[in-house]
Amino acid sequence: MPSLTAKPIALAAFATLMLGTAPLTADDHTTDHSVPSPIASVDAQADRTARVAQELWEYAELGYLETRSSGLMQAELEGEGFRIEVGIAEIPTAFVAEWGEGGPVIAILAEMDALPGINQSGSASRDMVDGKGAGHACGHNLFGAGSLTAAIAVKHWLEATGTPGRVRLYGTPAEEGGSGKVYMTRAGMFDDVDVAIHWHADDVNSAAARTSLANRSAKFRFSGVSAHAAGAPERGRSALDGAEAMNMMANMMHEHMPQDARMHYVITSGGNAPNVVPDFAEVFYYVRHPDPDGVEQIWARLEDAARGAALGTGTQVEWEVIHGNNPLLVNETLARAMHANLEMVGGVEYTPAEREWAEELQQSLGDAALPLESAAQIQPYNRSLGYGSTDVGDVSWATPTVGVRAASWVPGTSAHSWQAVAASGHSIGHKGAQVAAKAMALMAVELFTNPEMRAAARAEFDAARGEDYVYRSLLGDRDPPLDYRQ
Repeated sequence: MPSLTAKPIALAAFATLMLGTAPLTADDHTTDHSVPSPIASVDAQADRTARVAQELWEYAELGYLETRSSGLMQAELEGEGFRIEVGIAEIPTAFVAEWGEGGPVIAILAEMDALPGINQSGSASRDMVDGKGAGHACGHNLFGAGSLTAAIAVKHWLEATGTPGRVRLYGTPAEEGGSGKVYMTRAGMFDDVDVAIHWHADDVNSAAARTSLANRSAKFRFSGVSAHAAGAPERGRSALDGAEAMNMMANMMHEHMPQDARMHYVITSGGNAPNVVPDFAEVFYYVRHPDPDGVEQIWARLEDAARGAALGTGTQVEWEVIHGNNPLLVNETLARAMHANLEMVGGVEYTPAEREWAEELQQSLGDAALPLESAAQIQPYNRSLGYGSTDVGDVSWATPTVGVRAASWVPGTSAHSWQAVAASGHSIGHKGAQVAAKAMALMAVELFTNPEMRAAARAEFDAARGEDYVYRSLLGDRDPPLDYRQ
């Protein structure tokens, strides 16, 4: 791994700088007082991380509706002296907070939206919360809080050392099916960024170079003719029949799709009473593939299925593309450096009380449960294909991007589960956010002080995109769907 600074420093000095506080010389871009290490700064903010994460967890706001969540993070950053621009890319809850002057510009991404249709208390056993229609089943409350802490730690380091450059935190709404970062990318918000850093909650600690699937979604809306289902069935044309016919054909398509492709749906509206032929039905589809062109090819077949379903049932159909994400463009120069930083930080250590809570939760995981000790371990570095999708993918085609995952959930937990909601609102989740914050802060400091690493990452990025690369989003030129969760 390249050295921390442009000038080589001894290993002992490197460790001291990162893990403790050390008086540095003017050649190290510092003043005449001790410089707080990024790790010490993150540790000092543990209460803030837990408080912000828990407030976001309680809010559990859906995509593009994260008014309180966005406001909370903005207030914390404003209190630390960040300059804040709100409502970027025509998204009211999106913001950019920046501290510093000159370059380079290191971005840290912060998510905040919850998932609909799932909720859970902080209990280690299934315990739904009455009246709460959403939950942080993907840990974005931790994502937002951990990134906030990392950005503030980097600000403290920049301020103490006098290092030129800007740390910029992006408040990015609606990752879950709303593609908030795609609209921000499309608006050029990352054009002057040298490197973007992100993280995600997980049940392991990893900085593997893992790409993702490109994907696109749309709501297919069928219109029919209502009638009395028993008294005048011949007069009706069921919109639900149209949706179900489309689903039947889509399910048959699964047999004839590439192995790494994915397609899934939910019926969001199908009528209200069995004795009324429904004149409206809606089905919400996702299509995924490792390559954007693969998504396009499957998508064309899905549109044909919708048209055929409408024709065969005497209904009409139209659709609205809701979101579309490009796959992650991995950067191994940065990924290997992040892995080294994560190894320096270490994983999550449970207290006896946390272990007892985790053991109770693991009873619901069955054969998926993993040894609790794995939360303290760092997974080996590798390069692989991930089957999820994220709008970070579009950011990664605009600027070199690197990510890290921290064991914020009990080992064996799947994302988008009630177990993930529970851990995301527990001290175990807060500790995972602290691990991620430390790794990200270390990575940012390394990037500020190591121009050779920035240059190598940019060269790899340029080569991977190719000379003729032109950015293309999978959602076209549509405006942000600010009402897609309403």
